[in-house]
Amino acid sequence: METPKILLMGLRRGGKSSIRQVVFHNMQPLETLYLESTSRPTEENMDSLVKFQLQELPGQLDVFQANQEDQSHLYSDVSSIIYVIDSQDEYLMALQNLVQIVETAYKVNPKIHFEVLIHKVDGLNEDFRQDTQRDIIQRVTDELTDMDITNADLTFHMTSIFDHSIVEAFSRIVQKLVPKLSSLTQLLDIFCARSGIEKVFLFDANSKIYLATDSSPVDVETYQICSDFIDVSIDLANLYSKNGSMQSQSGSQQLSCLSKLQNGVNVYLSYMVKGLLLLGMSRSDSQQKLVLVENNICVLRDGLEMIYT
Repeated sequence: METPKILLMGLRRGGKSSIRQVVFHNMQPLETLYLESTSRPTEENMDSLVKFQLQELPGQLDVFQANQEDQSHLYSDVSSIIYVIDSQDEYLMALQNLVQIVETAYKVNPKIHFEVLIHKVDGLNEDFRQDTQRDIIQRVTDELTDMDITNADLTFHMTSIFDHSIVEAFSRIVQKLVPKLSSLTQLLDIFCARSGIEKVFLFDANSKIYLATDSSPVDVETYQICSDFIDVSIDLANLYSKNGSMQSQSGSQQLSCLSKLQNGVNVYLSYMVKGLLLLGMSRSDSQQKLVLVENNICVLRDGLEMIYT
C-alpha cells in the first residue's frame, strides 16, 4: 500500500513553513518570525496510526507552467491538498490560484481532499473573521460552480499558529486518511461506555494531532486541556528519566499517569502503540473505577495492536 501524500500549497508568505514547523517540530510560534521563505520542496514523514508524507511546495513555484503530463504526475498519487490563505492580506489572487489548482487536480484525481486553511485569523476581530470566512467560501464556491465542479471534496478551516486551531485542523485533515476510522471510533465509544469515561482521544505523541476520538462532540477547551497535559507529562517524564536527555517520543513510551484538575475532572494518560497516547477524561476517581479503566486500557491496547501492527 502506497504512503498517502499531502501537498501543502499557497502563495509566498502565507504561513506554510510556520505551520509545518509548529505542528511537526514543536517550534514556538514567535520563533517562526525568523524563518526564511521555502525555496524548494520540503518533506515531513509521519508514521503512527496513519503513515503519510507531507510535502510543502514553495509559493513561488508555478505548477501551471508544467506540462499536462507533469501535472498529472504531481496530483495522481495525492490524497489531500492543503491550501493556505493569509486572511490578513489581500487574498483575491490566492483564491484565483486555489481555484486553478482545484480545477487541475480534480480532473486528474477526483478523490483528492481539498483542505483550505483561512490562516492568521488571530489578527482579526470576531466579526471580521466571520465575514472573511463567508466571503472566501462564497467566492470559491461560485468560481467552482461556474466551472461545473460541484462534487469536489472541499473543506475550510479557520486557523492560527498562536492557538490550538492549527493542530485541531490538521487532526481533522489527517483523520480522513486513518484506515478503518469508523471501526476505531466505535471501539473508543465502547471503551468510554465500559469505563465511565466522558471523552477519549488518541494523540500522536510528537505532533499533538489527535488521530481518533469517540463520537461525542469535540470542544476547543477540552482539546486545549488535553494537548497541554501531554506537553507537561512528557516534560516531566524527560526530566525524571535516568539519563536526563530522553527524547519526547521515547519518553512518551513510558507514560502512564492519572491527574485531577482543579475543576474536578480526572485525566488518564497512557502510551498505546506506534507513538500513540490515549487520553481520557472522567469525573469519577474511585479506586474501583481506576482499576476498571486501567484494565480496559490494556484491552484497548491489545485491540489496536491487532488492527494496526
